[in-house]
Amino acid sequence: MKQTAIVVAPGRGTYNREELGYLARHHGDKAALIEDYDDYRRRQGQTPISELDGAAGFSGAVHTRGDNASPLILSCAYSDFLSIDRDQFEILGVTGNSMGWYIALTCAGALNPLNGLQVVNTMGTLMQEQMIGGQLIYPFMDANWQVIPGARENTRAKVAQIATRPDHALDLSIDLGGMLVLAGNAAGLAAFEAEMPRLQDRFPMRLPNHAGFHTALQAPVAALGQCKLGQSLFDQPQLPLIDGRGAIWMPKSSELTALRDYTLGHQVTETYDFTTAIRTAAREFMPDVFIILGPGATLGGAVAQSLILSHWRNWCSKASVQTSEPTRLLSMGRADQRDRVLG
Repeated sequence: MKQTAIVVAPGRGTYNREELGYLARHHGDKAALIEDYDDYRRRQGQTPISELDGAAGFSGAVHTRGDNASPLILSCAYSDFLSIDRDQFEILGVTGNSMGWYIALTCAGALNPLNGLQVVNTMGTLMQEQMIGGQLIYPFMDANWQVIPGARENTRAKVAQIATRPDHALDLSIDLGGMLVLAGNAAGLAAFEAEMPRLQDRFPMRLPNHAGFHTALQAPVAALGQCKLGQSLFDQPQLPLIDGRGAIWMPKSSELTALRDYTLGHQVTETYDFTTAIRTAAREFMPDVFIILGPGATLGGAVAQSLILSHWRNWCSKASVQTSEPTRLLSMGRADQRDRVLG
């Protein structure tokens, strides 16, 4: 009997040193797709994806750039999606985190594979060229994935306070499970780092080569993206899509003008509520499992934390997730769990 599944696509920051060679290791059977992607990149005067993935060594300056990281992650994640064993899993819907929305559109068929690359590559390149603002992460859950009383409210209050200061920009970028991803200009980010307690010896954590995604700072990028990416790229999804507000786009009945407007407008300039997307997926579709596409496995924690916050299957802590039977989270970026998804 098949298990029902929601597929979750990753965003930026998931292709790192450990992921170098991910395509070559796992997707030798996708040579035709990757060659099409490489041809597109060559036509843009950009390094082919297979060359980035096959580099002799990982370079943060090269591999984490938006114009390189975005298409790399799409290539890995979409290839993973194609590898899911459909004899084992019935896919009920697709969602994603941040840039993962573009990947979700591709997996669901609302963008065909080359149009998906065009959207991802264009937006990643625009973000890199403009590089407006930056991002950092700050948690409101403890190491056992339980909410620290008052932490979320205190963080949001500090963000709002800093944002009122002259020449300071700071806002919530992504609601990411037990983390708040904040975005702002240099003054806003520096003020937050200086005035908030340091937690777990690493937070607040700046994200390298990340712009101020999902805030009003990105209005110029949204405008440029709308000029470059036309309506004809978008098709009716073949699978339900859950967006960064928790709204569901259904096959055969999605308004494609609205889908493009959301993707290149609200999704770029407003907070991306990943926690709500996961909650909606859990409650509206009631899947047996969540399958998280690679590369990397860092998104698993945010999915689990989002499900804890949603009171899904009585999960209440990291321990309750890890001891849950049967396994409800399968990350294709982890070798042990990947094998289970591939059969």
